[in-house]
Amino acid sequence: MSSTSNTSTHHTSTIGAIGAPSRRNTELALLVFAVAIPVFAYANVGLAINDEVPSGLLAYGLGLGLIAGVGHLVVRKFAAYADPLLLPLATLLNGLGLVVIWRLDQSERLQQLAERQYGVFSPSAPNQLMYSAVGLALFVAVLVFLKDHRILQRYTYISMVVAIVLLLLPLVPGVGADVFGAKIWINVAGFSIQPGEFAKIIIAIFFSGYLMVKRDALALASRRFMGLYLPRGRDLGPIITIWAVSLLILIFENDLGTSLLFFGMFVIMLYVATERTSWIVIGLLMSAAGAVGVASFASHVQARVDAWLDPFGCYKTSGACEQIGQSIMSFGSGGVMGTGLGQGNSDLIGFAANSDFIFSTFGEELGLAGVMAILLMYGLIIERGIRTALAARDPFGKLFAVGLSGAFALQIFVVAGGVMGLIPLTGMTMPFLAAGGSSVIANWALVGILIRISDTARRPAPTPASNPDAEMTQVVRP
Repeated sequence: MSSTSNTSTHHTSTIGAIGAPSRRNTELALLVFAVAIPVFAYANVGLAINDEVPSGLLAYGLGLGLIAGVGHLVVRKFAAYADPLLLPLATLLNGLGLVVIWRLDQSERLQQLAERQYGVFSPSAPNQLMYSAVGLALFVAVLVFLKDHRILQRYTYISMVVAIVLLLLPLVPGVGADVFGAKIWINVAGFSIQPGEFAKIIIAIFFSGYLMVKRDALALASRRFMGLYLPRGRDLGPIITIWAVSLLILIFENDLGTSLLFFGMFVIMLYVATERTSWIVIGLLMSAAGAVGVASFASHVQARVDAWLDPFGCYKTSGACEQIGQSIMSFGSGGVMGTGLGQGNSDLIGFAANSDFIFSTFGEELGLAGVMAILLMYGLIIERGIRTALAARDPFGKLFAVGLSGAFALQIFVVAGGVMGLIPLTGMTMPFLAAGGSSVIANWALVGILIRISDTARRPAPTPASNPDAEMTQVVRP
């Protein structure tokens, strides 16, 4: 009898000491494929364009492998129980984005266009690789210094102030820059930075902390209308305030994407916090009313709406119409399987081919199959983020993970929808794929935060069997 009891106790102690599987070896195996696939794609582009393997293949492979290796070692050390898919998916998307940016750098048409407009052609791929390394450094900093995501809850209202400052910076004379009508950039030490990319993460901290405290009041219903429980009138203040701020961003910065992103993220988090479908309906109605109202007097927004409604009607008179028309034709010429990497003509889109419209290049050269694969990878990141929210043990972590995942999903929707003609163009960029330092750096930070929340959620709680000090305390205590 005692022998059986001792065996059972030893078995329980062993389980407590080992804990749940960390899945780091699974992550490492996936990272091998996440590096190998872009390296083969890089070679494929070189063979298609120049009939030879690119001379920079080794350097590119080593650079991407170093990014993946450092990321994996840091996760293994500082977030051992984190989700095993997030890092490989981000690495694969980042690697494929670098390949297509380099492919567009080889376009003689884009080189001549840059020389006519700017006097010199500067390739984007080397800069993008550098930005990816900086993004990984921020990813590492998040995991090393952010030991517990719940610490961020202390800075709920400070984060609101910081986010507002970041959003207003492009309007400051001498700091902000007007690029093709949108005032969303600032110039710092010779670099162009898009502060809105970082503001989306910071404002998610404020939304999470605020809604965690106010969710009970916001969930109260006043009356029922057409099957929906409507909120009380005095509880409409927060959503009206965020709606007004979004409209101000749209009016003064001509930035439809950031405006839609912030308001949509707040509505998603509000719905998750209160479980009231009425907030979704109210949010959609307010978005539609605001967009229609602003489009009636803002010429920049009106031009994008016109290009969306009939891109070929104004094809020869409007740059926006020409771009969306070329984008739609790129998707059409790609068909199901695509023309092959390096063999498309998406460079006809012009200056934004490697940023806002890079998804069109994937659509033409990889076809419908490639587009669905890319969207599936994005969908997996969003799904793992939602799963992390479900597994989180604290309400702040749940809301924070949902907010980041929702913002990521909204950005994918508005960019992919814009270049495919589903909705008006927003000027945002595809995360990890498009050229642009602010976007890739901010999204590496976003993935780092999700990995931190995931690690906290999946890490097994300490048990008396695996904590001798706790067991001794229980025995000694009278």
